Amino acid sequence: IVDLEVIEKEMPISEGVTYTFWTFGGTVPGSFIRIRQGDTVEFHLKNNPNNKMPHNIDLHGVTGPGGGAASSFTAPGHESQFTFKALNQGIYVYHCATAPVGMHVANGMYGLILIEPPEGLPAVDHEYYVMQGDFYTTGKYREKGAQPFDMEKAIDEKPTYVLFNGAEGALTGDKALSAKTNETVRLFVGNGGPNLVSSFHVIGEIFDRVQQEGGTHPQENVQTTLIPAGGAAIVQFHTEVPGSYVLVDHSIFRAFNKGALAILKVDGAENKAIYSGKEVDSVYLGDRAGPNLAAVSHATSAAASGKLTKEDQVKAGAQLFSGTCSVCHQANGAGLAGVFPPLAKSDLIAADPKRPIQILLRGLNGKVTVNGKDYNSVMPPMSQLNDDEVANIVTYVLNSWDNPGGQVTAEEVAKVRAAPAPAPAAGH
Repeated sequence: IVDLEVIEKEMPISEGVTYTFWTFGGTVPGSFIRIRQGDTVEFHLKNNPNNKMPHNIDLHGVTGPGGGAASSFTAPGHESQFTFKALNQGIYVYHCATAPVGMHVANGMYGLILIEPPEGLPAVDHEYYVMQGDFYTTGKYREKGAQPFDMEKAIDEKPTYVLFNGAEGALTGDKALSAKTNETVRLFVGNGGPNLVSSFHVIGEIFDRVQQEGGTHPQENVQTTLIPAGGAAIVQFHTEVPGSYVLVDHSIFRAFNKGALAILKVDGAENKAIYSGKEVDSVYLGDRAGPNLAAVSHATSAAASGKLTKEDQVKAGAQLFSGTCSVCHQANGAGLAGVFPPLAKSDLIAADPKRPIQILLRGLNGKVTVNGKDYNSVMPPMSQLNDDEVANIVTYVLNSWDNPGGQVTAEEVAKVRAAPAPAPAAGH
Protein backbone atom coordinates (compact mmCIF):
# COMPACT_ATOMS: atom_id res chain seq x y z
CA ILE A 1 0.00 0.00 0.00
CA VAL A 2 1.30 3.44 -0.96
CA ASP A 3 -0.23 6.58 0.56
CA LEU A 4 0.76 9.89 -0.99
CA GLU A 5 -0.67 13.28 -0.03
CA VAL A 6 -0.53 16.34 -2.28
CA ILE A 7 0.38 19.48 -0.33
CA GLU A 8 0.58 23.00 -1.78
CA LYS A 9 2.95 25.04 0.39
CA GLU A 10 5.25 28.06 0.33
CA MET A 11 8.89 27.14 0.92
CA PRO A 12 12.32 28.72 0.33
CA ILE A 13 13.71 28.32 -3.17
CA SER A 14 16.83 30.42 -2.47
CA GLU A 15 18.19 32.63 0.30
CA GLY A 16 15.43 35.15 1.12
CA VAL A 17 13.27 33.88 -1.76
CA THR A 18 10.08 31.85 -1.38
CA TYR A 19 7.92 30.03 -3.89
CA THR A 20 4.58 28.24 -3.68
CA PHE A 21 5.41 24.63 -4.49
CA TRP A 22 2.88 21.94 -5.31
CA THR A 23 4.29 18.76 -3.80
CA PHE A 24 3.82 15.06 -3.34
CA GLY A 25 4.30 14.53 0.38
CA GLY A 26 5.34 18.08 1.28
CA THR A 27 8.81 17.95 -0.32
CA VAL A 28 10.45 18.51 -3.69
CA PRO A 29 11.06 15.97 -5.03
CA GLY A 30 8.14 13.94 -3.71
CA SER A 31 8.40 10.91 -1.49
CA PHE A 32 10.69 8.14 -2.79
CA ILE A 33 8.56 5.07 -3.55
CA ARG A 34 10.32 1.70 -3.40
CA ILE A 35 8.72 -1.58 -4.44
CA ARG A 36 9.76 -4.81 -6.20
CA GLN A 37 9.02 -6.28 -9.58
CA GLY A 38 5.94 -8.48 -9.32
CA ASP A 39 4.40 -6.53 -6.43
CA THR A 40 0.73 -5.60 -6.60
CA VAL A 41 0.39 -2.07 -5.29
CA GLU A 42 -2.70 -0.40 -3.85
CA PHE A 43 -2.14 3.31 -4.41
CA HIS A 44 -3.92 6.06 -2.47
CA LEU A 45 -3.64 9.68 -3.61
CA LYS A 46 -4.96 12.28 -1.17
CA ASN A 47 -5.39 15.97 -2.00
CA ASN A 48 -5.08 18.09 1.14
CA PRO A 49 -8.33 20.03 1.84
CA ASN A 50 -6.36 23.29 2.12
CA ASN A 51 -5.14 22.98 -1.46
CA LYS A 52 -6.60 25.07 -4.25
CA MET A 53 -6.03 22.81 -7.27
CA PRO A 54 -7.07 19.31 -8.36
CA HIS A 55 -4.18 16.93 -8.97
CA ASN A 56 -3.45 13.41 -10.18
CA ILE A 57 -0.38 11.22 -10.69
CA ASP A 58 1.30 9.63 -13.70
CA LEU A 59 3.80 6.97 -12.61
CA HIS A 60 6.10 6.04 -15.49
CA GLY A 61 6.54 2.60 -13.92
CA VAL A 62 2.81 1.81 -14.24
CA THR A 63 1.33 0.02 -17.25
CA GLY A 64 -2.16 1.45 -17.78
CA PRO A 65 -3.94 4.58 -19.06
CA GLY A 66 -1.98 7.67 -18.13
CA GLY A 67 0.29 5.66 -15.82
CA GLY A 68 -2.45 5.99 -13.23
CA ALA A 69 -3.46 9.54 -14.14
CA ALA A 70 -6.79 8.42 -15.59
CA SER A 71 -7.70 6.83 -12.25
CA SER A 72 -6.31 9.39 -9.83
CA PHE A 73 -7.81 12.81 -10.63
CA THR A 74 -8.46 14.14 -7.15
CA ALA A 75 -10.13 17.36 -6.00
CA PRO A 76 -9.01 19.17 -2.81
CA GLY A 77 -10.26 17.31 0.24
CA HIS A 78 -10.72 14.04 -1.66
CA GLU A 79 -8.87 10.74 -2.04
CA SER A 80 -8.49 8.43 -5.03
CA GLN A 81 -7.42 4.79 -5.14
CA PHE A 82 -6.23 2.45 -7.87
CA THR A 83 -4.20 -0.78 -8.08
CA PHE A 84 -1.35 -1.77 -10.39
CA LYS A 85 1.14 -4.59 -10.81
CA ALA A 86 4.84 -3.66 -11.07
CA LEU A 87 5.81 -5.42 -14.30
CA ASN A 88 9.19 -3.87 -15.14
CA GLN A 89 12.17 -3.25 -12.88
CA GLY A 90 13.91 0.12 -13.07
CA ILE A 91 13.91 3.67 -11.74
CA TYR A 92 10.97 5.74 -12.97
CA VAL A 93 9.72 9.30 -12.68
CA TYR A 94 6.26 10.08 -11.42
CA HIS A 95 4.58 13.46 -11.83
CA CYS A 96 1.26 15.25 -11.82
CA ALA A 97 -0.51 15.15 -15.18
CA THR A 98 -3.40 17.53 -14.49
CA ALA A 99 -3.75 20.38 -17.00
CA PRO A 100 -1.81 22.54 -17.47
CA VAL A 101 0.64 19.67 -17.03
CA GLY A 102 3.77 21.78 -17.46
CA MET A 103 2.74 24.18 -14.70
CA HIS A 104 2.09 21.36 -12.24
CA VAL A 105 5.47 19.80 -12.97
CA ALA A 106 7.25 23.17 -12.90
CA ASN A 107 5.83 23.76 -9.42
CA GLY A 108 7.61 20.67 -8.11
CA MET A 109 5.14 17.85 -8.64
CA TYR A 110 7.50 14.99 -9.40
CA GLY A 111 9.43 12.20 -7.71
CA LEU A 112 10.90 8.74 -8.30
CA ILE A 113 9.54 5.23 -7.97
CA LEU A 114 12.11 2.43 -7.78
CA ILE A 115 10.99 -1.02 -8.91
CA GLU A 116 13.73 -3.36 -7.72
CA PRO A 117 14.27 -6.81 -9.19
CA PRO A 118 12.50 -9.55 -7.20
CA GLU A 119 15.70 -10.32 -5.25
CA GLY A 120 16.37 -6.62 -4.55
CA LEU A 121 19.36 -4.50 -5.49
CA PRO A 122 22.84 -5.47 -4.26
CA ALA A 123 23.75 -3.81 -0.97
CA VAL A 124 25.90 -0.65 -1.05
CA ASP A 125 27.19 1.63 1.70
CA HIS A 126 25.05 4.65 0.82
CA GLU A 127 22.02 5.40 -1.31
CA TYR A 128 20.89 8.96 -2.05
CA TYR A 129 17.91 10.48 -3.84
CA VAL A 130 18.67 13.47 -6.08
CA MET A 131 16.28 15.07 -8.52
CA GLN A 132 16.79 18.02 -10.83
CA GLY A 133 14.09 20.48 -11.84
CA ASP A 134 13.81 23.80 -13.65
CA PHE A 135 11.80 26.63 -12.06
CA TYR A 136 10.31 29.76 -13.60
CA THR A 137 9.71 32.84 -11.45
CA THR A 138 8.57 36.32 -12.41
CA GLY A 139 11.53 37.81 -10.53
CA LYS A 140 15.08 37.28 -11.65
CA TYR A 141 17.51 34.82 -10.07
CA ARG A 142 17.75 35.42 -6.30
CA GLU A 143 15.36 38.38 -6.34
CA LYS A 144 14.07 38.55 -2.77
CA GLY A 145 10.54 37.90 -1.59
CA ALA A 146 7.72 35.60 -2.63
CA GLN A 147 8.07 34.82 -6.33
CA PRO A 148 5.10 33.58 -8.40
CA PHE A 149 5.26 31.21 -11.35
CA ASP A 150 5.92 32.77 -14.77
CA MET A 151 4.12 30.87 -17.54
CA GLU A 152 5.75 32.88 -20.34
CA LYS A 153 9.26 31.96 -19.16
CA ALA A 154 8.20 28.33 -18.87
CA ILE A 155 6.81 28.24 -22.40
CA ASP A 156 9.98 29.90 -23.68
CA GLU A 157 12.05 27.35 -21.70
CA LYS A 158 14.05 30.07 -19.93
CA PRO A 159 14.27 28.98 -16.29
CA THR A 160 15.18 31.31 -13.46
CA TYR A 161 16.51 28.42 -11.39
CA VAL A 162 17.78 24.93 -12.16
CA LEU A 163 17.94 23.06 -8.87
CA PHE A 164 18.61 19.78 -7.15
CA ASN A 165 15.90 18.80 -4.67
CA GLY A 166 13.85 21.94 -5.02
CA ALA A 167 16.00 24.65 -3.45
CA GLU A 168 19.34 26.33 -3.92
CA GLY A 169 21.68 24.80 -1.34
CA ALA A 170 19.33 21.89 -0.61
CA LEU A 171 22.27 19.46 -0.68
CA THR A 172 25.16 21.62 0.54
CA GLY A 173 26.57 22.69 3.91
CA ASP A 174 24.98 20.80 6.79
CA LYS A 175 22.65 19.12 4.27
CA ALA A 176 25.42 17.80 2.02
CA LEU A 177 25.55 14.11 1.15
CA SER A 178 28.22 12.20 3.05
CA ALA A 179 30.37 9.10 2.77
CA LYS A 180 33.72 7.72 3.88
CA THR A 181 36.61 6.61 1.72
CA ASN A 182 36.47 3.07 0.32
CA GLU A 183 32.66 3.04 0.26
CA THR A 184 30.21 2.45 -2.56
CA VAL A 185 27.66 5.18 -3.25
CA ARG A 186 24.50 4.66 -5.28
CA LEU A 187 22.60 7.70 -6.51
CA PHE A 188 19.04 7.56 -7.76
CA VAL A 189 19.04 10.61 -10.03
CA GLY A 190 15.89 11.90 -11.68
CA ASN A 191 15.00 14.87 -13.84
CA GLY A 192 11.53 16.26 -13.28
CA GLY A 193 12.00 18.91 -15.93
CA PRO A 194 9.59 20.14 -17.15
CA ASN A 195 11.85 21.28 -20.00
CA LEU A 196 15.60 20.77 -19.66
CA VAL A 197 17.80 17.73 -20.26
CA SER A 198 20.39 17.22 -17.51
CA SER A 199 24.08 16.51 -18.15
CA PHE A 200 24.65 14.92 -14.76
CA HIS A 201 28.26 14.84 -13.56
CA VAL A 202 30.15 14.50 -10.27
CA ILE A 203 33.33 16.59 -10.36
CA GLY A 204 36.25 14.38 -9.34
CA GLU A 205 34.50 11.02 -9.77
CA ILE A 206 34.03 8.53 -12.59
CA PHE A 207 30.83 6.52 -12.49
CA ASP A 208 31.69 2.83 -12.21
CA ARG A 209 28.21 1.89 -13.32
CA VAL A 210 25.31 3.81 -14.85
CA GLN A 211 21.91 2.34 -15.53
CA GLN A 212 20.63 4.83 -18.09
CA GLU A 213 16.90 5.27 -17.71
CA GLY A 214 17.19 2.62 -15.01
CA GLY A 215 17.58 -0.02 -17.71
CA THR A 216 19.03 -3.49 -17.27
CA HIS A 217 22.09 -3.01 -19.51
CA PRO A 218 24.43 -0.71 -17.56
CA GLN A 219 27.35 1.30 -18.90
CA GLU A 220 30.69 1.35 -17.09
CA ASN A 221 33.34 4.07 -16.60
CA VAL A 222 31.06 6.98 -17.43
CA GLN A 223 32.02 10.64 -16.93
CA THR A 224 28.69 12.40 -17.59
CA THR A 225 25.28 10.91 -18.23
CA LEU A 226 22.32 12.52 -19.96
CA ILE A 227 19.02 12.39 -18.11
CA PRO A 228 16.04 13.66 -20.11
CA ALA A 229 13.11 15.53 -18.62
CA GLY A 230 10.87 12.80 -17.24
CA GLY A 231 13.79 10.38 -17.03
CA ALA A 232 16.06 8.88 -14.38
CA ALA A 233 19.26 6.90 -13.92
CA ILE A 234 20.97 4.81 -11.27
CA VAL A 235 24.57 5.95 -10.82
CA GLN A 236 27.13 4.06 -8.75
CA PHE A 237 30.77 4.75 -7.83
CA HIS A 238 33.41 3.93 -5.23
CA THR A 239 35.02 6.63 -3.10
CA GLU A 240 38.82 6.54 -3.12
CA VAL A 241 40.08 9.79 -1.58
CA PRO A 242 38.57 12.35 0.81
CA GLY A 243 37.24 15.73 -0.22
CA SER A 244 34.22 17.64 -1.43
CA TYR A 245 32.77 16.21 -4.62
CA VAL A 246 30.45 18.52 -6.51
CA LEU A 247 27.33 17.24 -8.24
CA VAL A 248 26.38 19.44 -11.20
CA ASP A 249 24.38 19.71 -14.35
CA HIS A 250 27.38 20.10 -16.66
CA SER A 251 25.48 22.57 -18.81
CA ILE A 252 27.66 24.55 -16.50
CA PHE A 253 25.95 27.94 -16.25
CA ARG A 254 23.05 26.06 -14.72
CA ALA A 255 25.35 24.90 -11.92
CA PHE A 256 27.08 28.15 -11.02
CA ASN A 257 24.47 30.69 -12.09
CA LYS A 258 21.13 28.98 -11.63
CA GLY A 259 21.74 26.67 -8.65
CA ALA A 260 22.14 23.10 -10.00
CA LEU A 261 24.85 22.14 -7.54
CA ALA A 262 25.16 19.71 -4.63
CA ILE A 263 28.00 18.38 -2.48
CA LEU A 264 29.12 14.89 -1.49
CA LYS A 265 31.53 15.20 1.43
CA VAL A 266 33.87 12.22 1.70
CA ASP A 267 35.88 11.79 4.90
CA GLY A 268 38.75 9.43 5.52
CA ALA A 269 42.46 8.88 5.16
CA GLU A 270 44.29 10.33 2.18
CA ASN A 271 45.60 8.02 -0.51
CA LYS A 272 48.45 9.88 -2.17
CA ALA A 273 49.04 7.03 -4.58
CA ILE A 274 45.75 7.96 -6.21
CA TYR A 275 45.62 11.72 -5.61
CA SER A 276 48.34 13.88 -4.13
CA GLY A 277 47.13 17.33 -5.10
CA LYS A 278 45.75 20.04 -2.84
CA GLU A 279 41.97 20.33 -2.57
CA VAL A 280 40.69 23.86 -3.23
CA ASP A 281 36.96 23.87 -2.69
CA SER A 282 36.41 27.52 -3.61
CA VAL A 283 37.36 26.94 -7.23
CA TYR A 284 34.34 24.75 -7.77
CA LEU A 285 31.80 25.36 -5.11
CA GLY A 286 30.37 28.80 -5.79
CA ASP A 287 28.83 31.05 -3.20
CA ARG A 288 25.95 28.73 -2.33
CA ALA A 289 28.07 25.67 -1.55
CA GLY A 290 30.34 26.79 1.26
CA PRO A 291 30.14 25.04 4.62
CA ASN A 292 27.29 27.34 5.63
CA LEU A 293 25.93 30.76 4.89
CA ALA A 294 24.65 31.56 8.36
CA ALA A 295 25.90 35.14 8.23
CA VAL A 296 24.13 35.67 4.89
CA SER A 297 20.91 34.31 6.34
CA HIS A 298 21.27 36.55 9.39
CA ALA A 299 21.90 39.63 7.24
CA THR A 300 18.85 38.84 5.11
CA SER A 301 16.66 38.59 8.21
CA ALA A 302 18.17 41.72 9.76
CA ALA A 303 17.59 43.71 6.57
CA ALA A 304 13.97 42.59 6.43
CA SER A 305 13.42 43.75 10.03
CA GLY A 306 15.30 47.04 9.57
CA LYS A 307 18.07 46.03 12.00
CA LEU A 308 20.94 45.45 9.57
CA THR A 309 24.32 46.67 10.90
CA LYS A 310 27.63 47.21 9.16
CA GLU A 311 29.02 44.28 11.12
CA ASP A 312 26.22 42.07 9.74
CA GLN A 313 27.10 43.17 6.22
CA VAL A 314 30.82 42.57 6.69
CA LYS A 315 30.23 39.03 7.94
CA ALA A 316 27.78 38.23 5.14
CA GLY A 317 30.06 39.85 2.57
CA ALA A 318 32.99 37.73 3.72
CA GLN A 319 31.05 34.53 3.06
CA LEU A 320 29.80 35.73 -0.32
CA PHE A 321 33.27 36.98 -1.30
CA SER A 322 34.72 33.54 -0.57
CA GLY A 323 32.57 31.91 -3.24
CA THR A 324 32.17 34.73 -5.73
CA CYS A 325 35.43 36.71 -5.75
CA SER A 326 38.27 34.90 -4.00
CA VAL A 327 39.24 32.65 -6.90
CA CYS A 328 40.57 35.66 -8.84
CA HIS A 329 41.23 38.26 -6.14
CA GLN A 330 42.36 35.67 -3.56
CA ALA A 331 41.09 35.23 -0.01
CA ASN A 332 43.54 37.88 1.27
CA GLY A 333 42.59 40.40 -1.42
CA ALA A 334 46.09 40.33 -2.93
CA GLY A 335 44.97 39.37 -6.44
CA LEU A 336 47.29 37.61 -8.87
CA ALA A 337 50.34 39.50 -10.09
CA GLY A 338 49.96 40.69 -13.67
CA VAL A 339 46.51 39.12 -14.02
CA PHE A 340 43.96 40.20 -11.40
CA PRO A 341 44.48 43.48 -9.49
CA PRO A 342 44.61 43.57 -5.69
CA LEU A 343 41.70 44.73 -3.60
CA ALA A 344 43.94 45.05 -0.52
CA LYS A 345 45.15 48.64 0.12
CA SER A 346 43.74 49.51 -3.31
CA ASP A 347 44.32 53.08 -4.43
CA LEU A 348 41.53 52.60 -6.97
CA ILE A 349 39.06 51.88 -4.16
CA ALA A 350 40.48 54.65 -1.97
CA ALA A 351 39.94 57.18 -4.77
CA ASP A 352 36.25 56.22 -5.14
CA PRO A 353 34.89 53.83 -2.50
CA LYS A 354 31.62 53.47 -4.41
CA ARG A 355 33.30 52.37 -7.65
CA PRO A 356 33.23 48.66 -6.72
CA ILE A 357 29.43 48.80 -7.01
CA GLN A 358 29.75 49.80 -10.64
CA ILE A 359 32.44 47.19 -11.27
CA LEU A 360 30.38 44.35 -9.80
CA LEU A 361 27.24 45.33 -11.70
CA ARG A 362 28.78 46.27 -15.06
CA GLY A 363 32.07 44.40 -15.14
CA LEU A 364 35.25 45.92 -16.61
CA ASN A 365 37.44 45.21 -19.61
CA GLY A 366 40.88 46.40 -20.61
CA LYS A 367 43.76 48.17 -18.97
CA VAL A 368 43.58 49.50 -15.41
CA THR A 369 46.29 50.72 -13.05
CA VAL A 370 46.12 49.73 -9.38
CA ASN A 371 48.81 50.57 -6.84
CA GLY A 372 51.14 51.66 -9.62
CA LYS A 373 50.89 48.43 -11.65
CA ASP A 374 49.04 47.82 -14.88
CA TYR A 375 46.53 45.01 -15.38
CA ASN A 376 44.78 44.07 -18.60
CA SER A 377 42.15 41.43 -18.05
CA VAL A 378 38.39 40.86 -18.11
CA MET A 379 35.93 40.88 -15.24
CA PRO A 380 32.40 39.88 -16.28
CA PRO A 381 29.43 41.55 -14.58
CA MET A 382 28.28 39.68 -11.50
CA SER A 383 24.66 39.92 -12.65
CA GLN A 384 23.68 36.86 -10.62
CA LEU A 385 24.10 38.90 -7.42
CA ASN A 386 21.12 40.78 -6.00
CA ASP A 387 21.32 44.27 -4.48
CA ASP A 388 21.78 42.98 -0.91
CA GLU A 389 24.61 40.69 -1.95
CA VAL A 390 26.46 43.41 -3.87
CA ALA A 391 26.09 45.80 -0.92
CA ASN A 392 27.41 43.19 1.51
CA ILE A 393 30.41 42.26 -0.65
CA VAL A 394 31.40 45.89 -1.22
CA THR A 395 30.99 46.69 2.48
CA TYR A 396 33.24 43.73 3.32
CA VAL A 397 35.91 44.88 0.84
CA LEU A 398 35.79 48.47 2.08
CA ASN A 399 36.37 47.29 5.65
CA SER A 400 39.12 44.77 4.91
CA TRP A 401 42.87 44.85 4.12
CA ASP A 402 43.50 48.48 5.13
CA ASN A 403 40.89 49.87 2.76
CA PRO A 404 39.14 53.14 3.77
CA GLY A 405 36.06 51.62 5.44
CA GLY A 406 32.47 52.64 4.96
CA GLN A 407 29.13 51.04 4.27
CA VAL A 408 27.08 50.47 1.13
CA THR A 409 23.32 49.93 1.20
CA ALA A 410 21.11 47.86 -1.07
CA GLU A 411 19.34 51.10 -2.00
CA GLU A 412 22.59 52.57 -3.30
CA VAL A 413 23.20 49.46 -5.37
CA ALA A 414 19.66 49.58 -6.76
CA LYS A 415 20.21 53.17 -7.95
CA VAL A 416 23.42 52.21 -9.75
CA ARG A 417 21.74 49.18 -11.30
CA ALA A 418 18.81 51.29 -12.55
CA ALA A 419 21.00 54.03 -14.00
CA PRO A 420 22.05 53.87 -17.66
CA ALA A 421 25.39 52.18 -18.18
CA PRO A 422 28.23 54.70 -18.55
CA ALA A 423 30.10 55.05 -21.82
CA PRO A 424 32.76 52.32 -22.31
CA ALA A 425 36.05 53.09 -20.59
CA ALA A 426 39.24 51.27 -19.73
CA GLY A 427 38.94 48.88 -16.82
CA HIS A 428 40.05 45.52 -15.62
